[in-house]
Amino acid sequence: MEVGYKEKRQQQHNKKKRKMAEPDPNNPQGLSKNQLKKLAKKAEKDAKKAEKKGDGDQTNQAPPAADAKPAAAPAKAPAVAKAPVAATPKEPPTWKIGHAKAGDSSTVKVAFASQLFGVSVSTASKSEVKKLAGDGDFFLASTTHPVLCFGASVVGGGGNAMAKALRYGSTTMSPCVPSIDLLVDEWCEWERTVLRTAKNDKQVTAALTYLDAAIANKAGPPGPAVHLVGLMDTTADVVVAVTLHELLEKHSAVAVPPAVDNYRKAHAVALTHAKALAQQWHDASNVSKIVPYNPDNPLLNPVLTAIFQQAALKVVNGDEDLLPDAMVKNCSNAKHGDYQCQSAMPMFAAMKKSGNMPATIKSPKDVAQAIIDHLDPTHLAVIENISIQGPGFIVCSITKSYLQSHLIKWLASGVLPKPPIPQTFECVVDFSSPNIAKEMHVGHLRSTIIGEAVCRVLEFVGHHVHRTNHVGDWGTQFGMLIQYLKEEYPEVGQEADGGELPNITDLTVFYKNAKQRFDESAEFKKTAQTNVVALQSGDKECLKIWKMLCDVSRKEFQKVYNRLDVTLEEKGESFYNDKIPAVIQEFDQAGLVKIEEGGAKCVFVTGHSIPLMLQKSDGGYGYDSTDMAALKYRLQTLKAQRIIVITDFSQGGHFEMCYGAADEIGWLTSGQRLDHIGFGTVMGEDGKRFKTRSGDTVRLVDLLDEAVKRMEDSLRQRITDGKANITEAEVHEVAEAIGYGAVKYFDLRRNPTTNYKFSYDQMLDTKGNTAVYLLYARVRLESICAKAKADHGVDVEELLKAGEVPVLEHPSERNLAKELHLFAEVLETTLDDLFPYHICEYVYNVSIAASDFVTQCKVLGVPEMKSRLLLCHATMVAMRQCFDLLGIRHVKRI
Repeated sequence: MEVGYKEKRQQQHNKKKRKMAEPDPNNPQGLSKNQLKKLAKKAEKDAKKAEKKGDGDQTNQAPPAADAKPAAAPAKAPAVAKAPVAATPKEPPTWKIGHAKAGDSSTVKVAFASQLFGVSVSTASKSEVKKLAGDGDFFLASTTHPVLCFGASVVGGGGNAMAKALRYGSTTMSPCVPSIDLLVDEWCEWERTVLRTAKNDKQVTAALTYLDAAIANKAGPPGPAVHLVGLMDTTADVVVAVTLHELLEKHSAVAVPPAVDNYRKAHAVALTHAKALAQQWHDASNVSKIVPYNPDNPLLNPVLTAIFQQAALKVVNGDEDLLPDAMVKNCSNAKHGDYQCQSAMPMFAAMKKSGNMPATIKSPKDVAQAIIDHLDPTHLAVIENISIQGPGFIVCSITKSYLQSHLIKWLASGVLPKPPIPQTFECVVDFSSPNIAKEMHVGHLRSTIIGEAVCRVLEFVGHHVHRTNHVGDWGTQFGMLIQYLKEEYPEVGQEADGGELPNITDLTVFYKNAKQRFDESAEFKKTAQTNVVALQSGDKECLKIWKMLCDVSRKEFQKVYNRLDVTLEEKGESFYNDKIPAVIQEFDQAGLVKIEEGGAKCVFVTGHSIPLMLQKSDGGYGYDSTDMAALKYRLQTLKAQRIIVITDFSQGGHFEMCYGAADEIGWLTSGQRLDHIGFGTVMGEDGKRFKTRSGDTVRLVDLLDEAVKRMEDSLRQRITDGKANITEAEVHEVAEAIGYGAVKYFDLRRNPTTNYKFSYDQMLDTKGNTAVYLLYARVRLESICAKAKADHGVDVEELLKAGEVPVLEHPSERNLAKELHLFAEVLETTLDDLFPYHICEYVYNVSIAASDFVTQCKVLGVPEMKSRLLLCHATMVAMRQCFDLLGIRHVKRI
């Protein structure tokens, strides 16, 4: 999650804590007796000094930032008054940290203070720090010591001084009180001279003993103290908590006194967040925006970015801070070129602001021309037709030779290039997730096919994916299902283990009948509720019937999964049932559980008015409990770095709360990414939720079988008309491939967040953006290659073995090669948002380009036949790979 989100949540949390605190009116800071005595003495001294100097009351003046450099003296007033000129408003200075290092105590202290005091701190680049180092500041000149900057001012010193500066710079906290600051300073000095310098177990024990006594004897509200000064965290807590944590990690054998242990636990979550922020700063400060030039990279954007960056750096004398983050994008109109560099305008503005504008540059067009003039001549092997359009856009085309070189590489390997992945990791994709004892219906279609496609994409680039089916196999509804099965199939409960499954042919009817009995019969309802208790207590008969219901349901689910070529590993709600108590205990120990009226245990997540209910008032568990236990299992047991849950859009708020709670408890410590793909509704052609004529939900098996039946009718008609290249015996297999593929593609080709109207006529259309059209387009290329072998004796496989290469002479050949080249780029985009429609757009655009190519360029019986056959083969490989990623079976003949 982004840093801004965490900072906002921390601010809201602090505000809530301040609001809830009700200090003693005679001692609002909750100070100890010794602290009150010290304050009284200091007040007397301050009063005497004020009388002698006659300075008056200075307590309301804001203290300066610690070790901040003084601002320059104001210029003298001009001798002659001039007409007033409207001053250009200056941007307010911002806080930045340079040389941030993950794990460094100073960096962690700054991160802790930033989140505690609500001060936004971004990272300063190395070049930014280098510019400020002109006046010889030790901390700026150092390449290792973290440094905090406020605009052009620098906060020197260590982590304590920087944390104090953020407290003084906070606009969300109440003004600083000098008397409180005195106590905070004393604790900061104790941390620096005592706690931080403890080197052996004896010294650590002595420091902990002193800290324990101070905390235990601190005056304040009832209960153990968790703040060193006052009723909320201060800079003293920031520095002591960070050092205490480091010290106890190094000296794990030292016994921790109870008050110190409670203090440590109270700050554990905040410290986890601070470390995560420090890691983000570290990563950001060590990442240069300069992209290395690598012509072998299958992604065109970074190659072109590197080309234009190298030229632009020469224009700005190597100052990368003057370069925009995004430099290159596709041209919206292909007539102008393939790509455009859009850096000239932001570079012109940045140079003007910095005062480093070369005398030869008067406009963004001049910047664009300067970039073109500084292009490396060797890079012209990649781009051509370079020109300036509009106010300073540099447009260019990709050379045929560059496209050809990459085409040759992946033709030789037979595999499309993948985008570079820094590392592969564990992923969890939670999809499909039907309920036991219920039929899978049209509502499960989107989750199932989107999830399968997401898994295939992640696996294709090398990630290990846990394909999780989070079935609804636990809950109060099983009481009535067990009772109904006992009554309808009495022999089941009497048979020994291993008996045959009951013959439940329609799960939907079975569930409806059980629900009807539950609603109509008070006696049945009472017995059903007794069954719930028995099941949760491990009653053998109830468990046996429950397992039977699960097995019957699995058999029905598998019929759908076989049709759709979907693979899943079941981990239903029951799997996490015994893991829930530990989750509740962890949240309770972190002080995040609030007992609501009736005894329900809830967690309020920042930004949400409705809480997560970890335990109901009757002691039972619900979806919130199960989903939090599942989240912890996936993060900590499976070590998942990315978790994707795919459900309908209405559950988006629920998972946002779950993910927020996971962050607040400190489960997200290593950059894990949590995603929820919320899909829209499948509607009938009347614009309402898709149902049967009788108003029932459409069974998914029936929906899929209807698509196959309609495709079979169409294929048989083609055979009768002499337009098919298959026999009657092949009709069913081909119809399944096309029918199931048509249903999948009709869904996957659109943004999953949108609703759509289900239409057999549209999805089975042989024209337009449908799976049927795409499969026909690929079969057409298969037919061309087959005729080349049969009629001309030219085998594409032999051409590949002989090292033949495609030549891109005709514009349609170049255009097809360019579309093919975009595969890695499309896959990279898909890996980010996990929307399969990007792949659908790619394969459709490739098919259009291929159709244009074979229409304009004769393939068979011409001198260019070998080259063009290779281009046909390359297109077939690309389309087949896309079909595989989308879960669509491919056919060679239709």
